Amino acid sequence: MVGYSENLTDPSYQGQILTVTTPMVGNYGVPDRNAKDEFGLPAFFESHKIHATGVLVQDYSHHYSHWRATSSLGDWLKEEGVPGLCGLDTRMLTKKIRENGAMLGRIEVDLNAPPPDFTKMQDPNERHLVDEVSVKEPVVYGKGNKYKIIAVDMGMKYNIIRQLVRRDVEMTVVPWDYPFAAEMHKYDGLFLSNGPGDPNMCGATVEELKKVVTCPDDEVKPIYGICMGNQLIGLAAGGTAEKLPFGNRGQNQPVLNHQTGECYITPQNHGYHINTNGLKEGWKTLFTNANDNSNEGIAHETRPYFTAQFHPEANAGPTDTEFMFDVFLDAIDKPREKIIFPTRKPAPPRPNAKKVLMLGSGGTSIGQAGEFDYSGGQAIKVSLIRLFYACCFQVVRSLDSSDLINSSFSNNNNRLSRRRAVKLS
Repeated sequence: MVGYSENLTDPSYQGQILTVTTPMVGNYGVPDRNAKDEFGLPAFFESHKIHATGVLVQDYSHHYSHWRATSSLGDWLKEEGVPGLCGLDTRMLTKKIRENGAMLGRIEVDLNAPPPDFTKMQDPNERHLVDEVSVKEPVVYGKGNKYKIIAVDMGMKYNIIRQLVRRDVEMTVVPWDYPFAAEMHKYDGLFLSNGPGDPNMCGATVEELKKVVTCPDDEVKPIYGICMGNQLIGLAAGGTAEKLPFGNRGQNQPVLNHQTGECYITPQNHGYHINTNGLKEGWKTLFTNANDNSNEGIAHETRPYFTAQFHPEANAGPTDTEFMFDVFLDAIDKPREKIIFPTRKPAPPRPNAKKVLMLGSGGTSIGQAGEFDYSGGQAIKVSLIRLFYACCFQVVRSLDSSDLINSSFSNNNNRLSRRRAVKLS
């Protein structure tokens, strides 16, 4: 229901048809495409254009209402030349993907057209999607700031730039195949961004990473990789990148931190993961997905190198892991130490509850959104309304009925009050 402006402009969706499973889409419109933030970036988007090749929704709201909105979602899609379809059972489509794995898709507008020959369709997984979305020349953000970071653009979301520059970082963004290993002496740290497609196609980046992670101890600089950056560092550390049958996508993926024992709720969008069985000595698993046990990040045991397959920078959230940017910058101040995650405040004690009343619409299955429990919310509202009237009734009963009626009749102009008093008595 929220986040379609950010998701559609996320370079990680290059070559993909975005299917939205929330019941209604478009109700808050689209913000101003010309508005800029303090860094000169589009204020409400993750890149300068829509990267998804199509959008599928169940119910499209033709009327939008939001104080930031300047147009509808449909008008924006028309401007960008991106097709959008509504009136589809997107939850059934989700179930189909869950049963068969990720599939090629094609939008047909001619109902009488013959079935497409999928063997002749171009597979976006065979394209070098990173090369399509990466910058072509180095770009600097936050010129003059304290920390000097070189960031390899694999399809970088603008919110990564915002998160780092707001933390006093001068960020030099370079193309995916840039020879950054030879320039590490100029910088305080190395960052690798998210991006689309198959990490195995980015061999040039992996080779540069191998040089950096095996440098002498006195040349060590902190390294942090997100999403595609995690996969490339994993390849450089000896792991293998494997395509997941379904991928992990959505805003509520649980991830376990093996260093602290904590569990984070994370936003994700990836189709590959790192098989850690072949990791070289000194590397270990840092994060694991609690749903399918796939790897979600690795770390070096003695050097300040760590990764996250999920998105700490996610816009529109959740922001539970945003603190990892601070962990990265803390490592720059202590470049000879391994990564240490802060210990958060202990959870409050559990309530000593004997019974719990759960209100819901019934059982859910994969592809259905149990979190959007409309009937449960309505039941709570009804309960509160009944409680209010019950309290009013008790107050009326505690008064003398004749006094209440006489008091109401004393004001001839208050007919509504009189009717209520007679009814309540």
